[in-house]
Amino acid sequence: MTVSLTALSRARGPRLALLSLAVAAVAGCSSVGSALQGDRVDYRSAGAKSVSLEVPPDLTQLAKEQRYQTDPGTGAVSASAYQAAPVGIPGASPTQQVAVQALGNARIERAGSQRWLVTALPPEQLWPQVRAFWLDNGFALSTEQPETGVMETDWAENRAKVSDGAIRNALSRVLGSLYSTGERDRFRTRIERAPGGGSEVYISHRGLEEVYTNAQRDTTRWQPRAADPQLEAEMLSRLLVKLGAKPEQAQSVVANAPQPPQRARVVNTGGQPAVQLDEGFDRAWRRVGLALDRSGFTVEDRNRAQGLYFVRYVAPDAADGEKPGVIGRLLGRKAGENQAQRYRIAVRGEGERSTVTVLDEKGGTAAARAAQRIVSRLADDLK
Repeated sequence: MTVSLTALSRARGPRLALLSLAVAAVAGCSSVGSALQGDRVDYRSAGAKSVSLEVPPDLTQLAKEQRYQTDPGTGAVSASAYQAAPVGIPGASPTQQVAVQALGNARIERAGSQRWLVTALPPEQLWPQVRAFWLDNGFALSTEQPETGVMETDWAENRAKVSDGAIRNALSRVLGSLYSTGERDRFRTRIERAPGGGSEVYISHRGLEEVYTNAQRDTTRWQPRAADPQLEAEMLSRLLVKLGAKPEQAQSVVANAPQPPQRARVVNTGGQPAVQLDEGFDRAWRRVGLALDRSGFTVEDRNRAQGLYFVRYVAPDAADGEKPGVIGRLLGRKAGENQAQRYRIAVRGEGERSTVTVLDEKGGTAAARAAQRIVSRLADDLK
């Protein structure tokens, strides 16, 4: 029996002996894989407990087999009648799709890969439920700001990803600290009061991955990886369940959220770069906020009436070569924080078109290079 090189490379000193004992303990156990089968998503943080979700968020539940069920009120029904209209869906045909797009007073809105939750609950009632949701799903919270409606989880590992056969499964469950996927996830939740009442909830994902830094593959470092819209969708689905929906209904709502055509492009306005969106202010405001969260900006404040986000941003080239560098800042280290710059992101709407521009900290014209970098980054996510 052999152990993967990834597992051995992560074991050091006394841990190697402990790892060997664990391998010997599970050798020959043919049922270990099935007995320790993990969830598709299983985050673990200190002091937190995880729960399961068995069905992926973007797969609508298949309808139950109804060919052999009869409606008591219809009496005898011919086979041709069943073929023409399935029982329980009056007027439906085999080619029609029936999918839930809202649950009571909650619904999911979508634009491209972005999704957000709209609910009739006010932020004051929603905040404690969202907080409990993250704790129940195995996360520790590093940021809680009820006054701004922002909470952020600490970095956590999806332990389900180490599940690949009996040995890995056993090691990940019994000796979790010795075996790592090399990936960490963090989620930011933003709760806004909707103009017409109720709340809007945005969940954005940020990821890190561990990579080797030399040919000998004996040292590693953490670097950012792309945001995962599917993880965001899954968390929205779980949040709907926390709010009272059935799992299959929540998955259907997230998967079948209507997606209107979206168009975003970089333009030049008065000599300054900007993002132009073919949508009104309300929708543009929501999408820009989610794009900022996804792209690593720190939103310190916002003023919807004026269409302003007050953000802090660290340019990638400003962090290169620094110790601990941009990853150190992502992980909470304070060295190099003096290079963070503050900006105002302005969203202006005119009918069914909106423009997003970058201002400096005092509301003046931002430096052209910084504005171009930020505009391009936002446009990539808004397309």
